[in-house]
Amino acid sequence: MSNDLKNRLRSGLISARKERDKVRTLVLSTILADLHNKEIELGGELSDDQTVRVVSKGIKQRKDAASQMRAAGRDELADGEEAQLAVLSEYLPEGISEEEVRALVRAAIEDGVDQIGMLMGRIMPQIGGRYDGKETTRIVREELAQ
Repeated sequence: MSNDLKNRLRSGLISARKERDKVRTLVLSTILADLHNKEIELGGELSDDQTVRVVSKGIKQRKDAASQMRAAGRDELADGEEAQLAVLSEYLPEGISEEEVRALVRAAIEDGVDQIGMLMGRIMPQIGGRYDGKETTRIVREELAQ
């Protein structure tokens, strides 16, 4: 199975090393190591969708770290995390809008799904790392309350 995203990450790492771009080299080698560890954990090659999830998790971790560092007054460290986040964001597929997520949630509710867990289970595979999970939960709660 071909894994386009993983190949793009590898070629990005090679070019970052050639350009001696330390930030890109660090973040791409780290995410490729995360992908390798996930493959070992699952015992096989990751699909593109699974690869997107690992990259999305890396982005989320960096967002959380940057916000914690800003709250602690460590702006220079937060800037570093945000630079890494920007590099990873380049590799993800284009995101979807809140309205598109709302439409998916409404369609699932119309199909008779009326519990948060079941809704999230149906929506998240369709979103596939293109929209934040916390925001999706917020939207699901709002739609169920209506």
